[in-house]
Amino acid sequence: MASNWRRFEVLLPLQFNDGRDVPPEWLADAVLEIVDHFGATSYETQKVEGHWRHGGVFYRDNLVKIVADVPDSTENRAWLHAFKMRWKTRLEQLDLWVVSFPIDVE
Repeated sequence: MASNWRRFEVLLPLQFNDGRDVPPEWLADAVLEIVDHFGATSYETQKVEGHWRHGGVFYRDNLVKIVADVPDSTENRAWLHAFKMRWKTRLEQLDLWVVSFPIDVE
């Protein structure tokens, strides 16, 4: 039984760009916000290391990943976009990486 689903992967930093640690409860808040909206999510605590440049400055990030598999709809895409913008501001990021792709749930 195939279905019309989309996977969203959100990379959240463990530190602000200036090196301060992001409070662990903030990361828990982000996870719970998705659970409260969609009913479930997965949270990968294994560190993902990101490297990037912006404005001549080299950044090295330690990140965690939130994975949400949700029905593929305009409403869900809009909600995840708003989530990204809220957390980009709260975490004082130049950008927050959110990717999505269609998946088949059998």
